[in-house]
Amino acid sequence: MSRRGSVPPIAATIATTDSGGGAGIPADLKAFSACGVYGVSVAVALTAQNTLGVRAVHPLPLSFVHEQFEVLDQDLRPLAVKTGMLFSVRHIHKVCSELRQRAWGPLVVDPVMVAKSGDRLLEEGALETMRRELLPLALVVTPNWPEAAALSGLPVESESDAVRAGRSIAELGPRFVVVKGGHSPNEPVDLVVHGPAVTRLVASRVQSRHTHGTGCTFSAAITAHLARGIETIEAVRLAKEYVTAAIINAPGLGAGHGPLEHFPEGWPRRPL
Repeated sequence: MSRRGSVPPIAATIATTDSGGGAGIPADLKAFSACGVYGVSVAVALTAQNTLGVRAVHPLPLSFVHEQFEVLDQDLRPLAVKTGMLFSVRHIHKVCSELRQRAWGPLVVDPVMVAKSGDRLLEEGALETMRRELLPLALVVTPNWPEAAALSGLPVESESDAVRAGRSIAELGPRFVVVKGGHSPNEPVDLVVHGPAVTRLVASRVQSRHTHGTGCTFSAAITAHLARGIETIEAVRLAKEYVTAAIINAPGLGAGHGPLEHFPEGWPRRPL
């Protein structure tokens, strides 16, 4: 039992490590805690990186990925799960196979392709595997403008383009496509495409170089709120508020794209 007298929900991240602590599994676990859930993880690769860039990526054996799924399924089964950087065709295929075998609750897909530093994080050829195998399993997918363009095959240079791309991505299976607006030259409006509807989530742009791991943190916060039983649109809205607070309160670490403050004052917004 927790100090509050109840057992917290469990959320899982399936992603890679970040030796700098700002993105990937370290960021996801911190965001889970900040948003009121207990975090567990399945690592598919290790990275050597800091705020300046990614030095090396070391994919883990598929047999070890399987063992991580097995031990969590036996003892710490999550109520919601997210994927982050999955790196290769083989690892995406393995993760999809494992998820199809397990009742792990709603899936949030962060379609990580490129690091904030510009380093490529997705193996050539893996995009189509993501489209064909991973997205049909998702409740929510959270592409930024370049990722939405890659997934849809459509140009994304405006809000109307983002909506069009979001609807194209939704045809691949996800019920909610959150096209993040951070790459917009105007206000950073996140567009939640769900069925025929589009929900606009607006926030003021925070001018900061400390934005490493924003995508990981955003998708992790959505996952945490889903694990707590919060409705999807509200989970996305709360995640956007959380990431904004995390950027505003960033600790100022590193010489490059620095990490967020994953424990800004006032979170979680809702009582546990």
